[in-house]
Amino acid sequence: MHSHRARGFAVGVFSFALSLRLIAADTFSVGAYNVENYLDAPAGTRPMKSVAAKAKVRESIKLLGVDVIAFEEMGGTNAFLELRASLKADGVDYPHWEHVSGWDTNIHVAVLSKFPITARRPHTNESFLLSGRRCFVSRGFGEVDLQVSAKFSFTLLFAHLKSKRPVPEADQAELREQEAILLREKIDRLLTENRNARFAVVGDFNDTKESKAIRTVIGHYGSKQLVDTRPAERNGDPRTATKKGYSPMNIAWTYFYGKEDTYSRIDYILLSKAMAESWDEKETYVLALPRWGEASDHRPIKATFRVPDK
Repeated sequence: MHSHRARGFAVGVFSFALSLRLIAADTFSVGAYNVENYLDAPAGTRPMKSVAAKAKVRESIKLLGVDVIAFEEMGGTNAFLELRASLKADGVDYPHWEHVSGWDTNIHVAVLSKFPITARRPHTNESFLLSGRRCFVSRGFGEVDLQVSAKFSFTLLFAHLKSKRPVPEADQAELREQEAILLREKIDRLLTENRNARFAVVGDFNDTKESKAIRTVIGHYGSKQLVDTRPAERNGDPRTATKKGYSPMNIAWTYFYGKEDTYSRIDYILLSKAMAESWDEKETYVLALPRWGEASDHRPIKATFRVPDK
């Protein structure tokens, strides 16, 4: 009898502690970070991540300070769980996680979360026909539902679309566009199930905003069009555009391609209309960090949200 009471008390304490964790803050934040070959062993042409690079990745994540973060170019589960454990040793604990493998056997997408994951819908076997040939989405898509508070939850879709690196089997832009079409199908499904669905679509989409792939993911009109948060450096530059139809002139690049000496914005946090109602634009940014390139050729991005009606 006493043991039943003790177990009941323990469960009650755990539930109370969980509820405190869920409702503690008025805001929460979501990030995305391509960690450039976070591998624990060499794989083909991809090198193992160095100790120094891993340390810089952790420094970047700590400074970003997000509650949920999606990763691209993550290695296998061993490498991923090593990062999670190393972050915890550094004082940043993400109790909940998801790791998604696609057809690429070397790099994957994954997510760490301080909030409970209440549902998981990994998309690991997506394919399409291109010029009569069956092609597969290399990294798959991740999809999780996250419980932020007793009254607020949202869905996170995370992806890493085909790079611009040429491949022999097909045109890289066409492959990326087809992957974007499949990702858009996941978005449309969420909106069909609930026109007021709260969700964010994040990751490295490997193209700029006017490309066919990005226009496909965002959508072209009406209530189904996603909101592009466009994180930018917090350096005092204005967020307003100087010309109609142009982007603001503040610094929003996320990727440096050293071979061509170019900077571009190819990492995104996109929101459904319902999710955007809670978005805090002023606390949305790309992390500008000295010696950032020691961690990755991408910079991490962050979007912040208010928690309504806690």
